Amino acid sequence: MRHLERITGTSTPMKIRSTFIIIAAGMFAVISLAGILLVVPHIARANQADDTTIQIIGHAPGVTPFISNVHLLASNTSVIKEIQFTIHPKPGSVTRPLSGTYANFYLIDRGFENQQTGDITLPVSGLYDGFSNLVTLTYRFSDGSSSQANLTIGTAAYDDTCGYKNPLIVKPRTNSTSLSYDYIFISTGGCGNNAPVIIDTDGALRWVNPASTPNSLMASSLFINNAVFETHGPTLSRVDLDGASTVLDDYSSLGVVNFHHNIDPGKTGMLMEADTTSYTESVVMEVDFSGTVLKTWNLANIISAAMRAGGDDPSQFVYPAPTDWFHNNAAYYNRGDDSLIVSSRENFVIGLDYNTGAIKWILGDPTKKWYQFPSLRHFALTLAPGSLPPIGQHAVSVTHDLDLLLHDNGFPSGFQHPIGDSRTYSSPRKYHLDLTAKVATEVWHYDQSQIVYSPICSSVYEDAPLNYLIDYAFAHSSFQTGQGFAELLGLDAQGNQVFWYKYPTMFCNTAYNSRIIHLENTKFPAVAARVQNISTRGAVMTGDDVLINGFIITGSDPKTAVVRALGPSLTAYGLSNVLPDPVLTVHNSSGAVIASNDNWQTDGGATFMSQNGLAPSNPSESAALLQNLAPGNYTVVVTGNNSSQGISLAEVYEISQPGVSSILTNVSGRSFVGIGDNVLISGFIIGDVGSGTVVVRALGPSLATSGVSNALSDPVLTIYDSKGAVIATNDNWQDDNNANLVVQNGLAPPNPLDSAIVVRLPAGAYTAVVRGANGATGNALAEVYSLH
Repeated sequence: MRHLERITGTSTPMKIRSTFIIIAAGMFAVISLAGILLVVPHIARANQADDTTIQIIGHAPGVTPFISNVHLLASNTSVIKEIQFTIHPKPGSVTRPLSGTYANFYLIDRGFENQQTGDITLPVSGLYDGFSNLVTLTYRFSDGSSSQANLTIGTAAYDDTCGYKNPLIVKPRTNSTSLSYDYIFISTGGCGNNAPVIIDTDGALRWVNPASTPNSLMASSLFINNAVFETHGPTLSRVDLDGASTVLDDYSSLGVVNFHHNIDPGKTGMLMEADTTSYTESVVMEVDFSGTVLKTWNLANIISAAMRAGGDDPSQFVYPAPTDWFHNNAAYYNRGDDSLIVSSRENFVIGLDYNTGAIKWILGDPTKKWYQFPSLRHFALTLAPGSLPPIGQHAVSVTHDLDLLLHDNGFPSGFQHPIGDSRTYSSPRKYHLDLTAKVATEVWHYDQSQIVYSPICSSVYEDAPLNYLIDYAFAHSSFQTGQGFAELLGLDAQGNQVFWYKYPTMFCNTAYNSRIIHLENTKFPAVAARVQNISTRGAVMTGDDVLINGFIITGSDPKTAVVRALGPSLTAYGLSNVLPDPVLTVHNSSGAVIASNDNWQTDGGATFMSQNGLAPSNPSESAALLQNLAPGNYTVVVTGNNSSQGISLAEVYEISQPGVSSILTNVSGRSFVGIGDNVLISGFIIGDVGSGTVVVRALGPSLATSGVSNALSDPVLTIYDSKGAVIATNDNWQDDNNANLVVQNGLAPPNPLDSAIVVRLPAGAYTAVVRGANGATGNALAEVYSLH
């Protein structure tokens, strides 16, 4: 179900703010972005850290040299909120430290903590093998205090039979920190006894699978939700980073003989590609993270039905097992238009409606057999001039701007005839699909002067915008001998090669598919990708020209949140003309006032806010603890006491509660947009894991129809990442490349001068800034909608 409700607050629309808030660990950062100020308080130190003794008793080797179990003894475990380990990089490395944080309840649930004795076993994974690792432990307590301890963990050397530890270095990792990722998950085609593996961008091996079946051929695998999921035959297992392995399900009863190629991210779970008793490599299943089947797409049935409807005979194209007529090697869920993208190496890339399975489009080589059937040609996208079709492609996905990304191998069909074109090189390619005009335009490729040919397997994925990882799985190869090289190449947003490693391989055994993962801030349990912890900065004046923050709680459980309105403390960050005495009022969806505050120390939740690092630094600022909020729409209105005016920052903090499934989503904020610092700024966070797809809007002229006076005549919307880099910008929403997705999701702004952007973002903090075109001023509304 999609959560696309519009937030309308009391009698006027609402919006989000312009600071990035990182609440997960109880700490907050200050981000300066081109003169735009984003704030965060420091950790409040209380007494529990001083009153609680945590001793490091020792550590024992884990199931592989990359894992160690640290034995702790705590004088009182009940006050521990979480424990974080951080592995310091080797000297000279510019990679971000590998780090994981365990919630205390997770340690208890996993049996790592004895609450009676105070004994804690803390798994530390991702260590360097054969090395003395410096590890920092950070203990965080319920009252917001924290303490740290350091230890050194020496590890044994790992016996690497696949050569991951000794690549041929074409280009060593540069000293640049511009690359958005530092860790790589490698799915192998059957090399060694510990596949899959994790390396860092220095080329160092950091984790191997302790539960792997020796030399298992083409076992599918995926790192998601901070765990490894892998298949063997018809079974699916989960392997945690601490080495624990659990068989989730066996799908033999559903006719599954084997899972092959990829496991890919799905809509709510994982997409697995199955061989069944009826069809070979043409069935896609989505399962949740416990292994329960959610949905199945049988491409043989889907394509056969379309061919019959179009007057063709499917028996001339679709074949039963064991014929490999389709050769499905990847699938991907596109949240932007609720579709499933499936790669058929033999034929094409095909887009399906997620719910109905109906064919939406086909992109492929028109010289192949599929194009001879009018029923399939009906769905074909025309290639724009200068664009090449994908041939024998692998690893389909969507990029930050919702374009199609894939690895074009250049290898023709093996079963279907005619086999189509072929090339003597391989290249990642990116296409913009205009489904209204039925045109596919190649907008990027990386063909390396056409010198690298990897005919099978291989992958390319994007992390932050334009940061790529390319895997040539079988380059400079020979089908006769099976020998070649697996090559991993990293590109930053400027197109610079940051590293390039080569590994001898037999066919796809060493690096069938490689994905970008983030291990610098893992959470246990995992926090799914979604919009959370939002804020809005803008000018507070009088009348309609006030600051308004809106948010929606979805789910079935009551939720706790903290709302704040800052003013005087903003001067510490270079802002002038700040609101001297902000007053906040919280309304529910019916417009009733459910909370209000002038000075935060008078709120009933002042102690809680102080203990959790959420207390404003100035007593004139406002804050309120909102407990047991029922699911629904809420509005926070910030005004000035005694009609005072100035710049203010409104914030909403989601408080994590074990067992509570409700979440904060679809947030918005409204304020007056002036010039200089007086712009509207909304900050939001995409949760800790994976990527999220959002629609961000900036409304101006359409607000007049809602009764808002002095509306901004022409808003311009720009989205920045946490480093201040521009991700996307838009003036008039209909001019955006993905305007059709805005319409399809029911989020088309009422006025063509309003702005809107659809964007897929990796986990992290982001800012949406609204300015007036040509110096225009007036009230504007910024909104962030999470597509679920």
